[in-house]
Amino acid sequence: MSVTQLRPIFDTTAERPLSQALQNRHSVQTLASALMKNGLVAPKQMLPLLALHEPRQRHLADVLIARGSIGAEKLYAAMAQHWQVGHANFLLLPPDQRLLHRLPHVRALHQALLPWRKTGAVTVIATAYPDQFYLHRKDLETIYGPVAMAVAPRAAIETALLDHHGPRLAKGAETRVNALESCRHYHSTKLRRPAAAIAACIALFAAVQPAAALSLLLALALLALFSTNIMKVSALWAMRHQPADTVKPLLVAHLPTISIMVALYHESNIAARLAARLEKLDYPRNLLDVLLVVEADDHMTRAALASADLPGWMRIIVVPDGSVKTKPRALNYALDHCRGSIIGIYDAEDAPEPDQLRKVVTQFYQTSPKVVCLQGSLDFYNPRSNWLARCFTIEYAAWFRIYLPGIERLGLAVPLGGTTLFFRRAALERLGGWDAQNVTEDADLGLRLARHGYRTEILSSTTFEEANCRPLPWVKQRSRWIKGYMMTWITHMRDPRLLWRQLGPRRFIGMQVQFLGAVLQSLLAPLVWSLWLGTIGLPHPVTQALPLGVFVTLYTSLAAIGLLNIACDIAALRRTRHRLHWLWALTMPAYHPLATLAAYKALWELLTKPFYWDKTSHGHFDP
Repeated sequence: MSVTQLRPIFDTTAERPLSQALQNRHSVQTLASALMKNGLVAPKQMLPLLALHEPRQRHLADVLIARGSIGAEKLYAAMAQHWQVGHANFLLLPPDQRLLHRLPHVRALHQALLPWRKTGAVTVIATAYPDQFYLHRKDLETIYGPVAMAVAPRAAIETALLDHHGPRLAKGAETRVNALESCRHYHSTKLRRPAAAIAACIALFAAVQPAAALSLLLALALLALFSTNIMKVSALWAMRHQPADTVKPLLVAHLPTISIMVALYHESNIAARLAARLEKLDYPRNLLDVLLVVEADDHMTRAALASADLPGWMRIIVVPDGSVKTKPRALNYALDHCRGSIIGIYDAEDAPEPDQLRKVVTQFYQTSPKVVCLQGSLDFYNPRSNWLARCFTIEYAAWFRIYLPGIERLGLAVPLGGTTLFFRRAALERLGGWDAQNVTEDADLGLRLARHGYRTEILSSTTFEEANCRPLPWVKQRSRWIKGYMMTWITHMRDPRLLWRQLGPRRFIGMQVQFLGAVLQSLLAPLVWSLWLGTIGLPHPVTQALPLGVFVTLYTSLAAIGLLNIACDIAALRRTRHRLHWLWALTMPAYHPLATLAAYKALWELLTKPFYWDKTSHGHFDP
C-alpha cells in the first residue's frame, strides 16, 4: 500500500486531541467485541482475558498473540480495519531514516512507536497500540507537526528501530565505562610477548638452577596461600559476633519503583519458570519493572518469550548486535530502558526470597547515601544433586555467609557476585554501568565502586539458584570467573599509584590478595600439593634442604590451613538451611583441583580470546 493510498483514512486534524468519546469507542473492549464478532477469536478464549485485563498490565494484543489465540498479521489487519487506519508493512515500504532519529529510541521502543513515512505535511506514526495513541499524540506533534496513525506488530516495530539505531546503541553499550577503568582496549597480543618472555626466563632459570627456580615458585605459591587464608581468618574473626538481622520492614509513604534486569541467552527453556519465581516477589506490581534482556540473534529465546504469557510488569528488551556478546553489554543497553530508581540484577534460574525487595528498600532507606550497592546471599536449590553440587553449596556458603560479610566489616572492597545485586541508579549511571568486555563484570564493578568512594553492604536475604554441578560446565564457568579476575587486576593496576590513592593502603593490599593472590593460589597450587610427597616417603628437593625447625613449622602451618578451611566450611554450612552433613566438608580437598584446571584454561584464554564468554546453561537440575 502506498503512502498516497493511506492519506484519506487518517484523521489528520492536528489541532484537536482525540476526544474522550473517540477514545472510549476505540477501546480495547470494542476491539475484543469486533474480533469475536468477525470470528477471529472464540468467545471462550476472549472472555476470560477481558475479565482479567487491567489497563496497567500487558496489552490485550500481546496476550492474544502470546497465547496463540490469533496470528499477529490477522490481528493487526483487524486492528487497522477497526480503527480505520493503515496497516504498515515495513518490508514493502521501509521507514524513512530521516524521521527515526528525531524520536528518542528508548521512548520509541518502550511505547512501540515508529515514525514511518511522511505524506504531504503529515507524518505517519506506526504504533502497536492504537488505543493508546492519543496519549502520545501531543508530544509527537511537537516533534513532527501534524501526525497520523498506522498500526504494526510490536515485533516489527522493534526490529525496524534496532535496524536503524542498533550500531550506535551497541557501541554506546560497549563504551559506557571510562576508558581508563575499562579493559576494552586490552588486546591479547600485547600480553603474548611479555608472557612468552617470562615463560622463557623461568624455563631458562629452571634449566640452569632447577632447585632455586622451584624454591622461588614454591615461595610465591606459599605467599599466595598464606595471604588468602590470612584474609579468610580476618573475615571469620570479623564475623565472630554476627548481630541478628536488624533490617525491619518500614512503612514507607512512597515506595520506589524497582527495575530488575535478567539477561537471557539461549534460555528458551526457562522463561515460564523464571516468571513463576519472580511472581512470588512481595512488591506492588505497579512499582515492579522486570526487563528480560535478550540478544537480537537469539531467535529461540525471543520466540519462547514472545509465546510465553508473561505478566504486564515484565518487558522484553532486545539488544542489538555488537562487537562482543556479553552479559554486561546487555545490561548496559537495558539500563537506559529501566524505569526504577533502584536497579536489581537476577540470573535466569534465580528464585529470590519473597520479601527480598522490601528488605532492599528498607536497607537503602536506613543506610548511608554512600552505600549504593547491596549484595544478597546466593544459595542453591539442588544441593543434593551429586557430590559436586554438595561441594559447590559448601563453597558458596563460606563465600556469602562468612567471607563477603567479613570483607565488608573490614572495610575492604567487596568483589560482587553476578546476581542479587541492587544499586542506587544515579550512582550506577555515574560510574558508567558495567565494563562490557570484562567477563567478570560483577567483581570489576565492586572494585570501581570502592575506587570512587562508594560502599557495598551485604543484604540479609537469599536467592536460590541452580548449582552448576557437571564437571566440564563447572570448569568452563570457573575459568571465566578466574579470567575475569586476571583481566580486572591487569586493568586496575595500569596506574598503581592512582589506585593506591583512591583505595588507601589497606584496601590496596586487600585488592592484591583478593585478585592476584586468588589467581596465583589456583595456578601454583600443584607446587603446594607436591610438599605432601614427603608424607608418603617420596623425596622433595625443597623440603630435603630445609632445616628441621622450618620443616616442622611449614607442615604444621599447612595442616592448620587445611583444618581452618574445613572448620570455616562447617561453620558456613550451619548458617544455611540445608541439612547437609558436616562430613561432606572433609571432601573439599578433592574439589579444589578443579579450580586449578580452570585457572590454566583461563590463562590460555586470556592470551588467545580474552573477551570470550563461556556461557553456562541452566535448567538441568531444576526442581
